[in-house]
Amino acid sequence: MSATVIPMPAPVLLEVEGTSEKFPVRRVYCVGRNYADHAIEMGHDPSREAPFFFQKNADNAYNGETFPYPPLSSNVHFEVELVMALKAGGSDIDAQDALECVYGYGVGVDFTRRDLQDQMKKAGRSWEVAKAFEKSAPVSALLPVAKVGHPQEGAIWLEVNGDRKQNGDMNQMIWKLPEIIAELSKQFELAAGDIIMTGTPAGVGAVVKGDKVVCEAAGVGRLELTVV
Repeated sequence: MSATVIPMPAPVLLEVEGTSEKFPVRRVYCVGRNYADHAIEMGHDPSREAPFFFQKNADNAYNGETFPYPPLSSNVHFEVELVMALKAGGSDIDAQDALECVYGYGVGVDFTRRDLQDQMKKAGRSWEVAKAFEKSAPVSALLPVAKVGHPQEGAIWLEVNGDRKQNGDMNQMIWKLPEIIAELSKQFELAAGDIIMTGTPAGVGAVVKGDKVVCEAAGVGRLELTVV
């Protein structure tokens, strides 16, 4: 390997349930407004229009027990999501073949600086400052497909300080898992190491320092965080 003029960045690695082996993260994709009730609460038409995608940075993803409250915001929101982790990819993947690309699943939170997102929307600007900040994508340990299969239904929920804030079912997704991969692969060439956050149900809201956040996707994983 050729020498580099600065040290190579450390790889982003996620834990895999039941093994010491890690999953290396290449990219983090997110699906916007993929649950009808959330689309409505955000003021959008929940009809099955083409999905839209955005990205977080690979190093926004992490395993951990804390979420550091970010600067520049006083309105940081939680969004619980089922997370797909890919072992293969490609372009223009057929939906019938899409799930063959999946290594496993986890549950994660798409933390969002909502006040900054609202400002960017009004200005017609992109959302990176609202979505792609440090530690904005905590994820549980991944569960391989061999253990979990491909979740099509089951509760997905989030609590803050023991109060249930989000309480949906994965069968409420507008775009199903194979369709997400197929549509995303039309826009980007997917590859092993990509993770996809698949959208959030209704009930998103703010956190403050000291809050205890617990979320779960049935049969997939559980994540517990303290906001610091």
